[in-house]
Amino acid sequence: MERGNSPNLQLQQLPLATAAVSVQPHTDSFSYKENLIGALLAIFGHLVISIALNLQKYSHIRLAGSKDPRAYFKTKTWWCGLFLLVLGELGVFSSYAFAPLSLIVPLSAVSVIASAIIGIIFIKEKWKPKDFLRRYVLSFVGCGLAIVGTYLLITFGPNSHEKMTGENITRHLVSWPFLLYMLVEIILFCLLLYFYKEKNANYIVVILLLVALLGSMTAVTVKAVAGMILVSIQGNLQLDYPIFYIMLVCMIATAIFQATFLAQASQLYDSSQIASVGYILSTTAAITAGATFYLDFTGEDVLHICMFALGCLIAFLGVFLITRNRKKSVPFEPYISMDAMPGMQNMHDKGTAVQPDLKASFSYGALENNDNMPEIYTPATLPIVQEQHGPKGASAPPYRVLEHSKKE
Repeated sequence: MERGNSPNLQLQQLPLATAAVSVQPHTDSFSYKENLIGALLAIFGHLVISIALNLQKYSHIRLAGSKDPRAYFKTKTWWCGLFLLVLGELGVFSSYAFAPLSLIVPLSAVSVIASAIIGIIFIKEKWKPKDFLRRYVLSFVGCGLAIVGTYLLITFGPNSHEKMTGENITRHLVSWPFLLYMLVEIILFCLLLYFYKEKNANYIVVILLLVALLGSMTAVTVKAVAGMILVSIQGNLQLDYPIFYIMLVCMIATAIFQATFLAQASQLYDSSQIASVGYILSTTAAITAGATFYLDFTGEDVLHICMFALGCLIAFLGVFLITRNRKKSVPFEPYISMDAMPGMQNMHDKGTAVQPDLKASFSYGALENNDNMPEIYTPATLPIVQEQHGPKGASAPPYRVLEHSKKE
């Protein structure tokens, strides 16, 4: 009887053992720990990057009047900023290996918050007490909103984790949601590029949408490369998979083209506009790419998704308020402004400024549009009239400036 009952007892105990293995009570706590590690690395990286950029800016400001255009290479401040910049980028790169893509990307708002605070303290951007309420209150409100949004992002961020092996990345790469997303993105990118190059649609939204679409692919490839390196360090070598080098090449290529479009945007628009609009568009595109490629929100309940979306919206609003009240940089103008002369008619009209013309003809300057494109238009040349005074042998002055009356 005992022998006959023993198989039944074993069959009854088998489901219990299987259920005990499938529960894995420590998985959730471990995944939240990985989220926290990735979030802290991202925050640290963005803080260090902000400090580095302000150090380099400080070095450029100190050497603004130097005759040597590369004098900042000889300063320790600039090299210290470069070292911190590389350190911060490594921190952000490492964060992708631990936390989901949709959690890491919105945390770039930390760099905007840090730049707003460091710009006042470190660069010593001055403000008058009477202008404080009008100019800086919204910036501090924006910092508070961005901090609240960052907290919601970390708390309610996606909690999906998987090993970044070559097989998993290849499976995601050929999945139908990502292929459909890539088809839509390629069509949209080609349309935007056509309007930008052929139709001269130099709108900030068009340029930064190109940057955002490239940035979404950069974020996807960065997570794949960083995750495969982490798995290789843990003992499971992944560097012999071809997909690793495909992702590495795509990461470098998209980053280069992204920097090219950003450089073009910086020549046309103010940096504060680029920071706010670029953050919103790039974050939205990267979260969409992470949701389709890595399936970040699979298994998440509606409450967590809604709170995560709320955190993104609050962070968007905070960054917009910070950059909205940022004082626009005034370029160096080595001339006397026409409106600074007493009795002289104001020559400024909607952001245009008068600057000297370097041509041989005598002129009072050319118009430069500081809001849209820094092009120098045709200078308005004053008439030159030769006159002779005194006897024929006396030398005549080279020119006489005619003064036009208001009726003319």
